This record gives sequence, C-alpha cells and structure tokens, in this order.
Amino acid sequence: MTASEAKARDRLIVALDVESVEAARALISKLGDSVSFYKIGLELAFAGGLGLASDLKQADKRVFLDLKLHDIGATVERATRQIARLGVDFLTIHGFTQTMRAARAGAGDLRLLAVTVMTSYDDADLREAGYALGVAELAALRSAQARELGVDGLILSPLELTRIRALVGPKILLVTPGVRPAGADANDQKRVMTPGRAILAGADHLVVGRPITRAADPRAAAERIVAEIAEAGPSA
Repeated sequence: MTASEAKARDRLIVALDVESVEAARALISKLGDSVSFYKIGLELAFAGGLGLASDLKQADKRVFLDLKLHDIGATVERATRQIARLGVDFLTIHGFTQTMRAARAGAGDLRLLAVTVMTSYDDADLREAGYALGVAELAALRSAQARELGVDGLILSPLELTRIRALVGPKILLVTPGVRPAGADANDQKRVMTPGRAILAGADHLVVGRPITRAADPRAAAERIVAEIAEAGPSA
C-alpha cells in the first residue's frame, strides 16, 4: 500500500452500528486491513463498545466515539476528561456554546467534533423543534461558534460542506455522515451525497455505515469507497 492509498483509507470511518461487540468483532475481521478508522456510537457503546475501543487502539486502528455529549457544563467537562483517558481519537459533542466550551476544558489532546445539525433533520424538523433558523443558517452559526471556541472539527451533512469550508477555513476538520454510494438507499438520512462528491466539496473524513456493514461483501464495499476517495482528490 502506498502512502497516498493509506491516507485515502484513513479518510473513511466505518460506523460500527451493530448491536453487540461480537457482531462488531466479526465485521472488523471481515474488513481486515481495508479499514483503519472505526466509529463506535451509542448502541455499541452501551453494549461493551468502550472496551472494544481500547482493543482497536491496541491494534493500531483509529477510533471515533460518537456519543454526542450535551449536558450542563460541569458534567460535560468531567465526562470529556474521562473519555480522553481512553486514548481514542475523536469524540462528538453537540454544537451548543456551553457544551463546546466545557468539553474543550476537559479534552486535553482528544479531538472534539461538534455536531452542527443532525443529518436526519431538515428545515421542517427544526421548525417543529422550535428553532427559528433553517438547517443552513444553524449549521453556519454553530460552525462559526465552534471555530471561535477552539473545537477541532465539525459534524455536518455533505450539503453544507462547501459553504462551511469557506466559513471556517482549512484547519478545522469537516467530518460528514450522510454519505451514500451511487444507487444506495438513503435510509434515515435526509441530506446525502456520494463519497467522491463529498471529498470534492471539502470533507476530511466520511462516515459510512450501512452501505458497508450490510453489504454482501463488506471489504469490497469499503475498498470501492476508498478508491473513490483517492480518485476524488488529494489526501488530507
């Protein structure tokens, strides 16, 4: 594997959205060296996934804990400090100013990703929840606030990538779920884009779950996406 191929592979984060550590380990075994970066979300975290995160780190994989912390500031700071001790690479928090400020205080070297607007939401969902701003405006506001507070990166849909990259500049990581290969089902995502287009729009990392994890051949599906990433542009 060339250095360029390895960097392209590192831009793909596979979401281990499965119900047990055993299922996750079976999937990881199938993927082998085709994947170097994994996401552990709430479902797996509550099924023993924090121990799996430590095992993955020992196996020289990168780990993204997608826990979306949001609580009073003192609780967020202390929780972030505890998570940082696990040695994982990324942690998600919700993009509220108090939450981001508190998490930054507890993070140490842990890299924080602020969720702007969930990729399962659209403008109608925000109105229903009582927000005055639409998706684009709220994502831009939270992105600017995250930059000012020193947050390392943002979680946003592919459709906001170009605008937010122009707003926050090149140093902040842009990590996007809602990525679907051409012809794949959108499932519960409402703001989606293909891997190649997302990279061209400015994404640093793509989070992909079901198009890989539920594929007949997960390894082949992952390798196709890595190839599309490599073809789309220079590695981050």
